Amino acid sequence: MPDIRSLLPDELKEVLKAMGEKPFRADQLFSWLHAKKALSYDEMTNLSAALRSRLREAYPLSDLRVLDCLESKLDGTRKFLFALSDDNVIESVWMKYHHGNSVCISTQAGCNMGCAFCASGIGGKVRDLTAGEMLQQVYEIERQTGERVSNVVMMGTGEPLDNYEQAVRFIRLISHEKGLNISQRNITLSTCGLVPRIYDLAKEDLAITLAVSLHAASDEKRKKLMPVAKVWSVAELIAAAKDYFAATGRRVTFEYALVKGENDSPEDAALLGKLLSGFPCHVNLIPVNPVKERQFQRSGYEEIVNFQNKLEKYGINGTIRREMGSDINGACGQLRRAFLRSGEQQG
Repeated sequence: MPDIRSLLPDELKEVLKAMGEKPFRADQLFSWLHAKKALSYDEMTNLSAALRSRLREAYPLSDLRVLDCLESKLDGTRKFLFALSDDNVIESVWMKYHHGNSVCISTQAGCNMGCAFCASGIGGKVRDLTAGEMLQQVYEIERQTGERVSNVVMMGTGEPLDNYEQAVRFIRLISHEKGLNISQRNITLSTCGLVPRIYDLAKEDLAITLAVSLHAASDEKRKKLMPVAKVWSVAELIAAAKDYFAATGRRVTFEYALVKGENDSPEDAALLGKLLSGFPCHVNLIPVNPVKERQFQRSGYEEIVNFQNKLEKYGINGTIRREMGSDINGACGQLRRAFLRSGEQQG
């Protein structure tokens, strides 16, 4: 069944036109689905009972169930484990900052990218999420917390650019003035570096921030950490990032997870500094989260600060990511992985 929450306003108008309805009904329906976050057609009281019945039959509304919610005692971060309508599980994170509330959403159930230090890719990708299922993560978290979300990060389980069409739909829908109307400047899409799709994204006329998971400045080291590096070189990835900046004027963020003994040496910092020198970008230094199934360990605080200082000598703006929810399996995929592992044990 098609997901009606994934349809853009003009597409909704075509749906209702085919049902013999006036165009303004599409605006009403869009408002119920996205501004009012309706969970059922029964709530849509300004639509006729007959129309609601026809919509219910043709476009049943999928649900998103909360299976678990962990709340950090350190900073109030909440991590949600959701069940989709087909019982696949995903996770999302709600983070409270002084500048507003952020939600980190998943774009796929599982992930095929296989990054060596990440829990999300263990077991591979089960399926893509629809734009509507991405939206529901934000909507349900607003319901659960009773607070407005002002920033969205597409950085949870999955590779957004591996689910390109639905990821772009999600951005257009959540930023629509008749929906939640979240500014595109407050939306970040994180990718491990699907180079052709970065070029495509630059042509979409979006004002979002692109965050590129780099994690090493040399092809040799990056291939050890990220299988995608065997397809596209560091040089090709940086060229795509520069094209994105040129096309959009939006400064690119490079994510760099510091792994002890792998990519955190002064030589690694110097190589990264030379690679990005002269490019108006930002480097987000991330102390890697230890994952049970992986052997990597995080760099020490002194190594991280030294790495940051080295970058600054090359004129690179680098910040150390503030850890959120470190006491509740804060890393991507950990809560979902624990749930799946418990199911395997019971089975």
